[in-house]
Amino acid sequence: MSTPTGFMKYQREIPADRDPVERIKDWGEFHKHLSDDQLATQGARCMDCGTPYCHTGMELAGTVSGCPINNLIPEWNNLVYRGLWKEALDRLHKTNNFPEFTGRVCPAPCEGSCTVGLIGDSVTIKTIEQAIIDRGFDEGWVVPQPPKMRTGKRVAVVGSGPAGLATAAQLNKAGHLVTVYERADRIGGLLTYGIPTMKLDKAVVQRRVDLLAAEGIEFVTNTEIGKDIPAAELLNTFDAVVLCGGATKARDVEIEGRELNGVHMAMDYLNGTIKSYLDSNLEDGNYISAKGKDVIVIGGGDTGTDCVATALRHGCKSVTQFGTHPKAPLTRDSINNPWPQFPNVYTLDYAHEEAKALFGEDPRAFSVLTKKFVSDGNGNVKELHTVQIERTVDENGRKVYREIPGTEKVWPADLVFIAVGFEGPENTLINQLGLEQDRRSNVKARYGQYTTNVDKVFAAGDMRRGQSLVVWAINEGREAAREVDKYLMGSSMLP
Repeated sequence: MSTPTGFMKYQREIPADRDPVERIKDWGEFHKHLSDDQLATQGARCMDCGTPYCHTGMELAGTVSGCPINNLIPEWNNLVYRGLWKEALDRLHKTNNFPEFTGRVCPAPCEGSCTVGLIGDSVTIKTIEQAIIDRGFDEGWVVPQPPKMRTGKRVAVVGSGPAGLATAAQLNKAGHLVTVYERADRIGGLLTYGIPTMKLDKAVVQRRVDLLAAEGIEFVTNTEIGKDIPAAELLNTFDAVVLCGGATKARDVEIEGRELNGVHMAMDYLNGTIKSYLDSNLEDGNYISAKGKDVIVIGGGDTGTDCVATALRHGCKSVTQFGTHPKAPLTRDSINNPWPQFPNVYTLDYAHEEAKALFGEDPRAFSVLTKKFVSDGNGNVKELHTVQIERTVDENGRKVYREIPGTEKVWPADLVFIAVGFEGPENTLINQLGLEQDRRSNVKARYGQYTTNVDKVFAAGDMRRGQSLVVWAINEGREAAREVDKYLMGSSMLP
């Protein structure tokens, strides 16, 4: 380890964020940075455990514990402590194709399973990870590395999100000729159009895309497989096809008044804002504006939180985020949520911190069920009716919700965004290829193998596993590439 007593001697430190009231005036990233000395001190807190749970990437109690891509965290913590930044970058890139993405948007399950967290605050792993890759780009260490030889095999990757990009990067390293198809006008999938710019600057995404293109990957935009190009054409043209189209079919709600004007799906709101911002700095007006409006977000996850942050930057009059889950405890429940499970504790995400700074309170309302949307008489939503609920377990052990009498409430609303998750992938391409689906409608392909029921067709990422984390998408993209390489060549040197 860096220092035997570092975890006792030094306190956890994370970078300060830009002032919430100031940062909602623009769309830039909101994190500041630690100095080299501060980062070295944070690296010194790593215990270099005999069993580094931060590295394991297990699924416990329905959540991930540790890093799904098995980052060599203790190793690069120590290298940063010693000032060996280039060596730390090499170690980071051994397991992670895109640390500039995970270092910004990953919820850091590695920190939740950090052994230091048993007795205090975990090591600031995510901060160190981002610092390493940003230093690598700043110093010019991250450069194109095209393969020395080509196999002549051609692979099509459908979808350019994190799973598609990871698949393409690894297959290109193996020497195959890779073409990535994206139906949007920009490469990146959810990295570009699903995550707001204040969490992930799109220049960071484009920088990596340009690097991959320089290494020999061909990117084709504005092209939807199954629509612009028949799926059968890919099978006839390429030696293998990898489907990484994501779980983009948003889940809707069946609530009275759903048809009213002003009620929108969350991704339509986020995508429109991001595209308008990238196209014209919002000057074209091609987005749903929350300026001066009372906004309600239904859904307590990351997508709903991003809607809150976006509405604040539009200049909303008010914003509230509904969740059916109860408010989390202030400290980890050692019985029901023990280490190394991801800690379920009350925190203020970036958007909640901003709303609290602007309006004086956390914008979330917990254990809330929306009963109906009410019209203003002209087809526009004017208010929501809700009731408080509590979660119980029935005689069959299933979790059920019970409405609490007397807790009905009316909320004014000019705009409502539905962010209650995703049902799975869209079916056009799946049906054309005749692919089997699992009970959740995802493409049926066993984890670790990624083969479908159709020869030379593979599936990875959210399209195979359902809505998940960016880091899981990278994990599956890397593993799928290895399996495709085996299929094409008989064996593989890919990790």
